[in-house]
Amino acid sequence: MAQRIKATVVGSYPVPSWLVGNTSRLVLRDAVMAVMKAQELAGLDLITDGELMRFDPSHPETNGMVDYFASQMDGIRKHFALSDFDRFRSDRISGHPLLTAGMVVGKIGEGTLNLPKDYEFVSPLTKLPLKFTCTGPHMLARLLTNCFYGDVADLAMDIASVLRRQMAMIEAEMVQLDEASIVGYPEDAPWAAEAINHVLDGILNEKAVHVCFGNYGGQPILRGFWRDLVPFLNSLRTDHLVLEFARRGYDELPVFTDLNPKIALGIGLIDIKDNEVESPDLVASRIEHIVKTLGPERLRYVHPDCGFWMLQRSVVDRKMQTLVAGRDLFEGRG
Repeated sequence: MAQRIKATVVGSYPVPSWLVGNTSRLVLRDAVMAVMKAQELAGLDLITDGELMRFDPSHPETNGMVDYFASQMDGIRKHFALSDFDRFRSDRISGHPLLTAGMVVGKIGEGTLNLPKDYEFVSPLTKLPLKFTCTGPHMLARLLTNCFYGDVADLAMDIASVLRRQMAMIEAEMVQLDEASIVGYPEDAPWAAEAINHVLDGILNEKAVHVCFGNYGGQPILRGFWRDLVPFLNSLRTDHLVLEFARRGYDELPVFTDLNPKIALGIGLIDIKDNEVESPDLVASRIEHIVKTLGPERLRYVHPDCGFWMLQRSVVDRKMQTLVAGRDLFEGRG
């Protein structure tokens, strides 16, 4: 019997409106349970905490993907002074807008970051297999303003050292590193892979790497092609990849015949940049196309392209349900 394809999500879920303005631990616990229950009712095989642990009501637009880490690690200054603006108006070597998540002013350290504590908070709230997500070292390094390290690769490796130490204490069924910047910096591939692998080697159970083209305001952020990243992906010591496809289409699927066969695939079937809910028939047809193109053993997971945080909860819940229904239809269990 063929291995069952598992349905999951990438990470984030829309922040419940009643969490805004009241982020006490009790209210946060209730919100996480609600998010997990929604995923359970949709029929997902592997769920997340919706990344609500990282939600900051005073800075909600990135849902904590970078800010949560930058605000707690040593060596990063969160606030920019007028002199900093003057400096970067005349010197744009960083290649990023003036207002990044923080300025690196010293050697990176753990600070008050405590991801194992976050996992311990959410893990008792469900009996389903749990995925724990963590922003990867390349993305964090590229989305900070570096004013200390001579080489951004050294910054990424110090971030990786902090993350590895913490990942080694997290017993989730899966840990996923999110790398949403590498598409825009393919030249970083050698040192990015080294930093990412350093973290991956510390993960206790199944390890995954999510790569996408960005999601901000419901729009892709980066341009590029999967074919340019295959050598980089082959260099990762991961169990599977979590890739964006639904928004871009599936024309590039054949390039993944060159992927290391030891690396399984998770393929995006749900467009998170569109409010329209896909039909189970469409989801099933996408799975069939993937399997015909790459073979029945390559596809291990199906999921949305990226995190759900930009959409309304009512839309997200229906998209999760149709993902599962389409998977079941393909496997003859509908």
